[in-house]
Amino acid sequence: MAGKMAFQNTTANYFSMGSETLKVPMSLFSLNRQRLVKSLSDNPEVPNTGAVLLLEGGKQETRYCTPMEPVFRQESFFHWLFGVVEADWFGALEVESGRVTLFMPRLHPSFAMWSELHPPEHFAVKYNVDRVRYTDEIAQTLSDLKPSMLLLLNGVNVDSGKYCKEAVFTGKEKFNDVIDRKLLHPDITECRVIKTPEEIEVLRYVNQVSSKAHCEVMRAVKPGMLEYQLESLFKHHCYSIGGCRHCSYTCICGTGVNSAVLHYGHAGAPNDRKIEEGDMCLFDMGGEYYCFTSDITCSFPANGKFTPTQKLIYNAVYRASRAVLSAVKPGINWVDMHCLAESAILSALVGMGLLLGNVEDMMRVRMGAVFMPHGLGHFMGCDVHDVGGYPEGTTRSTEPGLKSLRTVRTLQEGMCLTIEPGCYFIACLLDKALSDPSQSCFINKDMLETLRGFGGVRIEDDIIVTSSGAELLTDVPRTVQEIEEWMQNGNKTWGKNN
Repeated sequence: MAGKMAFQNTTANYFSMGSETLKVPMSLFSLNRQRLVKSLSDNPEVPNTGAVLLLEGGKQETRYCTPMEPVFRQESFFHWLFGVVEADWFGALEVESGRVTLFMPRLHPSFAMWSELHPPEHFAVKYNVDRVRYTDEIAQTLSDLKPSMLLLLNGVNVDSGKYCKEAVFTGKEKFNDVIDRKLLHPDITECRVIKTPEEIEVLRYVNQVSSKAHCEVMRAVKPGMLEYQLESLFKHHCYSIGGCRHCSYTCICGTGVNSAVLHYGHAGAPNDRKIEEGDMCLFDMGGEYYCFTSDITCSFPANGKFTPTQKLIYNAVYRASRAVLSAVKPGINWVDMHCLAESAILSALVGMGLLLGNVEDMMRVRMGAVFMPHGLGHFMGCDVHDVGGYPEGTTRSTEPGLKSLRTVRTLQEGMCLTIEPGCYFIACLLDKALSDPSQSCFINKDMLETLRGFGGVRIEDDIIVTSSGAELLTDVPRTVQEIEEWMQNGNKTWGKNN
């Protein structure tokens, strides 16, 4: 069961899963630490001398009461700062000097029969840090540093409503007088929002791997297959070709009516439907490489040929996607981009005769949320729904659709986001709109009845905001013509990097 994590050459200070996969230098994390030190040093509430921050990494859990250990994935803040892949570690960073001390668990020598044991010096080289000590030495090490302030990570994730784990260690009570729980979280969160060139390179790579995996799925799908067989193919490609041991989230492989279930694929609906002739497929899947994520959705007909109705709905979403992609640049507000996508979809539905009337009037009564109830997109990085969407001073809307936005920020260069407009025919939302006179007056009810059971379409791409626009990281067939040609010609290659 045991396996070696692939730091192929520890003296080279990089992570890789093999010769064909990306080499991620430890300098990426050195730069992240420099940025955080700069941010904290500029904070007037942080002492000029003697401030130290301490983070606790993720713990290796077991499956309920059993000794079985699921594959470990590092806690994201800890990974962003140190790049450590092992479980049960801590890390300290001295704000004034930037010196790093990592703390590793002290394992009994008998563990050598189950896993490789290395001394602290090995890990100091591996992670390119000043020193590595044992976790039972945290209190003594901090006492030797005599911190004027001990900064601990304590703050809420605005997506989940859960708090990140504050470092807990033996002897912590000795430092109660200097512990601060307020200052670190907003600063490190804001640092994570803007990606460095080194981080962007990893995001490019994992998008390339996931894009090619989506292309393989598109080429393989056929009526009669089960949804999870395509999930399996995606995961196999990401791991066997790209070295992505984890996915960024639970794969969504919705076909037919399931394509209108926004987070289909959970344990109670495990991508187990048989794909039928005439189905639309909505496959939302993303590989993860060294804790850097991707998030891509492709929608296409199972038989490789769009029906006229499928083409109309798909093109409505495609036009919304490309309208946003063309408009994105620094200084643009994300709420405005969401409204742009809604307007484009509503205009297309008017064009096909499903909606009747003025689009601006529809926007005022939130008709866009009937067909696209989720937000346009989200930040992405070391988490697929990355941190920083609602910094202090921002508020979440209470209006349908807008309240589901995962950020309302003005865009800045270096942000990484998804653009994921969609159009769905969700029974409960359609019924609610039909019962509301302010919305039902816009609906062609006879045509709507023909679209119940259609499912939905989502197009999701990952982008980096550049100085003048956006870099599109995702590379898959997107137009109707591209999709049909790709699905019907298995010998052709696709992509910028082929």
